[in-house]
Amino acid sequence: MPNATRTEALAAASLLTLHAGLGCASTKGTTGRPAEAPLAIIDAHTHTHFDGKPERTSKIPVTMEEYLKEWHRAGVVGAVSHTSPTGEGYVDELREKNVIFCAGIGPDVDAAWLEAGLKSGKFGCIKIYLGYVHRWAYDAAYEPVYALAERYDVPVVFHTGDTYSIQGKLKYADPLTIDEVAVDHPKVTFVIAHAGNPWIQSAAEVAYKNPNVYLDGSALLIGDLGKLPREKVDRYVVEPISWVFGYLEDPRKLMFGTDWPLTDIASYVDAFKRAIPREHWNAVFHDNAARVFKFKR
Repeated sequence: MPNATRTEALAAASLLTLHAGLGCASTKGTTGRPAEAPLAIIDAHTHTHFDGKPERTSKIPVTMEEYLKEWHRAGVVGAVSHTSPTGEGYVDELREKNVIFCAGIGPDVDAAWLEAGLKSGKFGCIKIYLGYVHRWAYDAAYEPVYALAERYDVPVVFHTGDTYSIQGKLKYADPLTIDEVAVDHPKVTFVIAHAGNPWIQSAAEVAYKNPNVYLDGSALLIGDLGKLPREKVDRYVVEPISWVFGYLEDPRKLMFGTDWPLTDIASYVDAFKRAIPREHWNAVFHDNAARVFKFKR
């Protein structure tokens, strides 16, 4: 349970949330203060397997043109893209546009292939698909992955929570299991994707307790959030993210992410803004991901 200090932080976060959804000023206000600079955003969780088809839930065309158009609309200046275990999603030309790629790890762990990708700079992070792969985070098969993550100083991202496939096994995607990995590998940075949704309390506790664990808040709802009732977006995105942020008591621990193309970027930014106190927008929307994933610009 939260201590008194954390309870006060939660209360403050809830009050500040009421004032957090107004967006950045675009002109001088009546006080004569200069306009704020546009918010620069890093989307810490996307997919770039461009097959040209509409995504089955969001209906977003999965094309590079649409991806970059949404960047421009939302003010995105960089992104992390998670490749599949079979290699789909890596697009070399996007590296020049400030995209960092995570190497997808499947059931068969190929340490030599992974090291070659990390050494060459092709990959700047590693993605483990818990739940989709029926293996615990602390399975011995992943030990070579964690050793390489430490050697090359790159973060390891875990899929956690609900799976987008009925073939997934949810017990393996419980974020609480990452506590064991974080303790055993204190020099490795770990990211719990989707904030463990729907087990956000477990995910928040693991990140709160372990200095080497961070969260991204992607895909708490999927589809076109702009077409959903505001109360639904508030209930399933704004309120959970606000609670997680307050519980963490550390604005450096949470990163913005969408899981594009499962949802459009701009409407997810709007929802996230309502969850985060305005004075922490730069940290959550940009600085934390820049630090964790080591963006060079």
